[in-house]
Amino acid sequence: MIANSWIRAWAAAALLALVAGCAGYAGSNLVAGRSTEGQVRASMGQPAMVAHVGGETWLYYPRGEFARQTFVARIGPDGTLRGIEQRLDVANISKIQIGKSNMEDVRLLFGPPHQITHFALSQRTVWEYNILDNPTKRLLEVQFSDDGIVREVLLLYDHEYDKSGSGLAGDK
Repeated sequence: MIANSWIRAWAAAALLALVAGCAGYAGSNLVAGRSTEGQVRASMGQPAMVAHVGGETWLYYPRGEFARQTFVARIGPDGTLRGIEQRLDVANISKIQIGKSNMEDVRLLFGPPHQITHFALSQRTVWEYNILDNPTKRLLEVQFSDDGIVREVLLLYDHEYDKSGSGLAGDK
């Protein structure tokens, strides 16, 4: 009898966690203009980064395999959700201006990088983001000089997911 109630309780908790995880993945259960910041955090969890931009609070949520998507929930000064945007995509790369954009610009655009590497000899710091360019998985490398200015932007094919072994994006 005790075992049966324990099994039912465990199954109910697992189902609740599964439903909550799916519903909150991209905030699909939230409503712009009505949902509060508290509801966003309850649904989507703890943000990886928080930024204050133009009176709004931006909450960054990297999601998916190797964080290939980053959703930004924009909260207005009144504490309600203004909208949720998927920022980590190929279309947003054009917003990065070589020689002008800086680390803060890139961080506000895409959120925290997946990996940061510093190359002392070339005096470059590289921020790496994983991007899902349906159906292709890509790597975005943004290279900064020591003054924090973008010097190079590379969108690369992610060879780790190349099943053919050729290294060519079109070979699948």
